[in-house]
Amino acid sequence: MKVRCDLPVEVVALELYELEVTPPRDDFELEVKRAAQAARSGEVGAIERARELYRRFGTDPTRMRPSSEALLRRLKKGEPLPRINSLVDVANAMSVQLQVPVGLYDLGKVKGGELVIRLGTDGEKYEGIGKERVNVGGRICVADAEGPCGNPSADSARTMITTATEEAAWIYFLPVREDELDRTAELIAVFGRGLMRMIST
Repeated sequence: MKVRCDLPVEVVALELYELEVTPPRDDFELEVKRAAQAARSGEVGAIERARELYRRFGTDPTRMRPSSEALLRRLKKGEPLPRINSLVDVANAMSVQLQVPVGLYDLGKVKGGELVIRLGTDGEKYEGIGKERVNVGGRICVADAEGPCGNPSADSARTMITTATEEAAWIYFLPVREDELDRTAELIAVFGRGLMRMIST
């Protein structure tokens, strides 16, 4: 799997393999509580990093929020962290705590063997997960040979993670520290029952 970044941004791309994705697990509740506590106490990463990423490419982060901030706002309002499946739950918990948007893509559904991080062209859209069409014209997006399949606000239904996913790409849309990568790998191993390797961009 290849990931190419055509924008002057620093992303972290990971390939996950030998995954066994399950429905939401009861033993993940401790991580959910940890994320909720971090949100309430303000002990999360700097929100401004993702906002600045959006502004650099002409997107107003108060109108189209980074996924990390949208999750944080939910938790601050006392709403629960969405529980989707064992891998997406890990991504949401890490995204909240680091305040870094995460993109997840089922590599069995990605077309052409390469994901490209680029600006969407005028009129480019995709079907979001549980959403109407997501417009990525002029915005940061992730695309395969078939077109856009995600952005830092919302992934697509076409390449979404399910319990049938065996391989996936995980993209942090901002730099993360070594210890944060180690924590990511640890949670993926425990709850996704999978392995992780870096993908050069």
